[in-house]
Order: sequence, then structure tokens, then C-alpha cells
Amino acid sequence: MKIVLKILQKMLSVIGILFLLIVIISILFINLSPQFGGKANKEELKRYSQSKQFKGEEFFNLGDVKNDMSAKDMVKALGGLFKKIPKAIPDSQLPVTELDSAQVANYNGETQFIWFGHSTFLLQINKLNILIDPMFGAVPAPHPLLGTKRFNTKLPLSIAQLPHIDAVILSHDHYDHLDYQSIVQLKEKVNHFYTPLGLGVHLKKWGVAATNITELDWWQNTSIAGLTLTCTPAQHFSGRGLNDKNKTLWSSWVIESTTERLFFSGDSGYGPHFKTIGRKFGEFDFAMVECGQYNKMWPEIHMFPEETVQAGLDINAKLIMPIHWGAFKLAQHTWTDPVERAVRKAKELNVPIITPQIGVPTSIYIDKPTVETWWQNH
Repeated sequence: MKIVLKILQKMLSVIGILFLLIVIISILFINLSPQFGGKANKEELKRYSQSKQFKGEEFFNLGDVKNDMSAKDMVKALGGLFKKIPKAIPDSQLPVTELDSAQVANYNGETQFIWFGHSTFLLQINKLNILIDPMFGAVPAPHPLLGTKRFNTKLPLSIAQLPHIDAVILSHDHYDHLDYQSIVQLKEKVNHFYTPLGLGVHLKKWGVAATNITELDWWQNTSIAGLTLTCTPAQHFSGRGLNDKNKTLWSSWVIESTTERLFFSGDSGYGPHFKTIGRKFGEFDFAMVECGQYNKMWPEIHMFPEETVQAGLDINAKLIMPIHWGAFKLAQHTWTDPVERAVRKAKELNVPIITPQIGVPTSIYIDKPTVETWWQNH
């Protein structure tokens, strides 16, 4: 009996030591890894406090819509990231149109975009190159072991092949939208970064000059070479680590030239802010609207596909494109469920919708929008 007790004591000691090592390594990783970004100083916090969306030390949604899950749901959500779900990941590499970098750099036609999957776009408008939520990494996580890989290994263009970027627009600080390695590789070829309040602390931590960053609150705008960029509301949350939830703001964006108006939803649950944006701006020529990574456990922070289409109606969009799908497994639905449901609902409500393949240069002016079912058989 004494021998058994000694063995148990040794086992418990080993387990305790291993647990302590894991805790120490985790603390060191969180505090030393640049992936987690920066923290606001007193001066920055004072600036944030001028925002109606900032209370205490956090940003809040309109109407104080909550984005907290129960501990039980949180465990389910984390488990779902690694759980094998039928058809959650394509059976084969997705088709990607690889582009000629010189041709893209010399483009000087009507407004067009190139989708890189998920929520990353190269928008070419007013002779400007604008990157939206540039996530070019393989895994949307602070470490490759903490997330699932991108559905395709190739991209239409690598960061090195991109033309000079006049502006980067960021919607919030989650890993599938704000990627450390992408920013580090991009920063020398970008004129300016435009973000909602707070994201500048991450960019500055990663070597972007403060003079090259403009942070905006909801409804604030700025101009760039004939374009007006307006930071508009979204219903979501933020955070990159264990103790920085909602320390930075999240947003959607309105991009306007003298002749056209575009909308980028960022990440957002469905809410009255879409109708407010529609009333304020009138009509949109094209809208990129979140459609993917939803779950009944978090209905306030991500839209279901049917809500995506309704959001397009709410903002008075002439043409919509479902985004936030086609790259990563971040929820427990099949990988094609978002686009298939959105297409069905758009047909039911007679909403013009397009579904271009990753990498295909696409004009925002299409006489007869068609659904390209390129995702089938993958």
C-alpha cells in the first residue's frame, strides 16, 4: 500500500510540474510573442474615453448588446474548432485564379476588386489600391497549432507580388482579419492604415509609424485622394489575448468616390445599425457583407446567411457579395453552407448577388449578376 501511495505521489508531482511548466510557457508566450500586439497607454485611453462606445475600460455595442458566452458554450466553441465535422473543410484545394502582378499593378479601369477568400480584398478604385482586412497567413491564430489551416495553400498574389498599396482598411483586431505576419510584410509598401479606435496600438507595436495610422470612431470620416472613408457601426467584439477583450473598437466601413459608394460590413451580428447606415448614406453600388462562422451560441456577433441578405436590403445595396467564408474553419457549419443559404435567400427576396471565385478580378458594375458555383465538387 505504501508503495502504491509513493507511486501516486510521484505521479501527482510530475503532473503538477508539467502543469506549472505549461502555465509558465503560456504566460511567457502571451507576454513575449509580438502576435498579441500592443496595449494602450494612459494618453490613448483618455482619447478612447471621448467615444460614446467606450465605458470604463472597454468598448461596447450599440444598445449594450452582449457578446459573452456561458462557460459551457465557450468550451463547446473551443472544442468545435478541432472537432471533425463533415464537410467543414473542402475535400480538395479550392480553385484559385493566380494573377499577373504587372497586370494588376497597371490596372486603370472601372472600379474592381479581387477577393482573397474570407474577408480580404484588393479594391482598385479611383486609381488607388486599397487592401481590406489583409489576412494572408495560413492559420488565423497566434500560433499554427492553435487553429486550422487555410483551405488553399496558394493565393492569387503573394504579398511580395502586390502592387504598392495606397491604403489598408482594418475592421477589428481578430486574427482572421488582423494578421501579424501580413502587416510586418506589408508595412513598407503601404502609404497609410485606417482603423477603428485602438488598433493603432497593435500596428505601432509591429513597427508601423504612428504618422501612417489614422484611427476613427464610428461615424467619423477622412479623405484620401478623392475618396471618403467613413468608419461605421458593427455589432461584434475584439481581443487577441486572455485579458484584452473589447479594448479596441470594431467597425464596418463606407468607401465613397464622387460617383460610387461601397460598403464593407467587417464582422457583425444582425442589428438595427444596418438600416441606420442605409438611411444615412442612401444607396450602395456594392456591398461586401459577412456571411459565415455563425452559430446559435453566438447569434449576436455573427450573422446567419439569411440575415446577410436582409442586411444588404437594409443598407439599400444594388449588389451584394457574401464574405467571411471560403478560407477557414471557425465554426461548426459545412464550409459551403454560408454561400448556399445566402444565394437561396437572395433569390427568394430578389436581391442581386455575386459569388466570384477567389482571385478573379471583378467589376462592381455587372448588368446581369450571376451566381458562380465554383465551390461545387470540393
